[in-house]
Amino acid sequence: ENAGPWGEFKFFGEGGEASTAVPPLSSDRVRHDGEIVAMVIADTYEAAREAAYKVQVAFEEERPSATLESPGTEIREAAEVNPEHEDPSIGNIEEGLAQAAVVFEAEYRTPAQHHNPIELFATTCVWNGDELTVYEPSQFVVGMKNGLARQLNAEPAKVRVVSRFVGGAFGSKGSLTPRTAIVARAAQQIGRPVKLVVTRDQGFTIATFRAETRHKVRLGAARDGTLTAYGHEAWELTSRPDNYVVGGNKNSVAMYACPNIATKVHLVKADRNTPGFMRSPPEVPYMYALEAAMDELAVALDMDPVELRRVNDTDKNPATGAPYTSRSLMKCYDEASRAFGWERRDPRPGSMRDGDWLIGWGCATATYPTQLAPAAARVRLSADGSVRVQIASHDVGTGAYTVIGQMAAEMLGAPMSKVEVQLGDSELPPGTVAGGSVTTASSCSAVMMASEAIRAKLLGAEGGRIENARLVRPSGQSEELAKAFDRLGVGTIEEYAEYTPKGSKPGAVAGLHNGRPGIVGGPTKDSTMFAFGAEFVEVRINARTREIRTPRIVGAFAGGRIMNTRTARSQYLGGLIWGVASALHEATEIDPRAARYVNDNIAEYLVAVNADIDQVEIIMVPEVDEKVNPAGVKGIGELANVGTAAAVANAVYHATGKRVRDLPIRIENVL
Repeated sequence: ENAGPWGEFKFFGEGGEASTAVPPLSSDRVRHDGEIVAMVIADTYEAAREAAYKVQVAFEEERPSATLESPGTEIREAAEVNPEHEDPSIGNIEEGLAQAAVVFEAEYRTPAQHHNPIELFATTCVWNGDELTVYEPSQFVVGMKNGLARQLNAEPAKVRVVSRFVGGAFGSKGSLTPRTAIVARAAQQIGRPVKLVVTRDQGFTIATFRAETRHKVRLGAARDGTLTAYGHEAWELTSRPDNYVVGGNKNSVAMYACPNIATKVHLVKADRNTPGFMRSPPEVPYMYALEAAMDELAVALDMDPVELRRVNDTDKNPATGAPYTSRSLMKCYDEASRAFGWERRDPRPGSMRDGDWLIGWGCATATYPTQLAPAAARVRLSADGSVRVQIASHDVGTGAYTVIGQMAAEMLGAPMSKVEVQLGDSELPPGTVAGGSVTTASSCSAVMMASEAIRAKLLGAEGGRIENARLVRPSGQSEELAKAFDRLGVGTIEEYAEYTPKGSKPGAVAGLHNGRPGIVGGPTKDSTMFAFGAEFVEVRINARTREIRTPRIVGAFAGGRIMNTRTARSQYLGGLIWGVASALHEATEIDPRAARYVNDNIAEYLVAVNADIDQVEIIMVPEVDEKVNPAGVKGIGELANVGTAAAVANAVYHATGKRVRDLPIRIENVL
């Protein structure tokens, strides 16, 4: 009651920044377990925790609807509640199934999952008069600045968000959670800085999560493996107040040639906190269902799974007819299968064994749309050859400081030791959200444009390059950089540039300044832009204990121009390890009677650890794609974890002959 009047809380799924459209502390009705009902402020963390434990909350209990199957949920078609969602369909699915020599149909399920970054969610708010500075790990400081200003009825120019190092995020810090507005209002009311650090269990409900999904997949194929029909119907969980649509069908339909496709996405509204982004939000559940089904179809056809994908390879999106800017999927399969030794695979389930260990080999496609977003950058070159880059982008542990600095260093001929990169401050030129794998391509494109403007001032119409603090003309003549600056009568040259990707809506950059990310790309009406990979997994299952191990993983990936092989390899490694965890460990368990998370801690929420991972081999397949963006870069941060769960599930079937369609796959599933 003393939180004061709020402004607009616009849900991120409807073009806003907020993780939910429901303002905090605005109603006496509790909508889900973990909803914030009060905040206690004290001089020390310990005193605040003790006081919070003493708060008594009285409420009337109602029976919640907790899961996809719970009574009382509300089911809506995604296309009805989200005008931007489309269910791609072409041809006639029933005719395609009737024409097929083999028809396969099955249901697959993926569980709720939580990000669980090691550091706890934290927010610090400091007021100086009517100006607010927020220190909070964020994947979108510009969006947070504008969204928070609207929530507090403040001027955006009076709000600053600082997040120079984000730490683990994986999507959990991509939207503006209600806690920030509460902390800001509290700091304003008491006239002192306020810092909030939530507990581990509170992190499960204070931010978003990956919602559980259910998929019904139908495939029809001719005897040679050519697809005649692909049907994909999905059910996704969301909260009562917010319509969060994952909608991965727009990407899964682009994978393989097929003349008859029918898809449909349903939302199941339950009494849970609102889900949201988690590494590869649409691709992980939808591609798991498709790639597991493709393996089952290969078994039904008595066909090698790799060859089934080769038969149905395509150079265009079958749902739109738009050509791929580049597609190196089968090159990835060729490289990965060769390194894995796929030709030695005995296709009979349970036929490969090493003592007490049943051996299974599986494969699956990894893919992620190449998405782009508007971005701005300011680059300054000094006479001594030093460079400063400013952009309100973010480093979520992926090495953004390094790769953005590399682009400036390459363009301006400077060693990395003389390049300073400033990120993570909403006072800098606006960068895009660190999500959708857009950071490198979008930020580097803006930096490239600003750097090109600097070179044009120094080199003029004749052109050339900057190398080792010298201007090098096409004729071979060179000039010291310092002398060129003296000739121009300046000590520094600074340029500001705004990058607008092809396909952006009018006013996209202006929208970015106002906190609208404006992401475009992937499957569009004119082109189809994706990065691809092929993943091969060996599982070993103990014949006596049914313990499941993954001693060997090989992934080959084609992601356009690779800015930094070291950071790219790290992303691929992390993605594959994450995928193993999704397949064998990760699941948020829900008490259906109370709609509460019961394993809301990192002791019982299982993830892969060192003992679970052995050999992981990464292969980077060279790929040139000059159509995607000026830098030729495709996003790879969310690519590698897309196909892994299906590859593991397919390997489990090969080892045991038992098909497990619900994730995660644990010992009890293969007894």
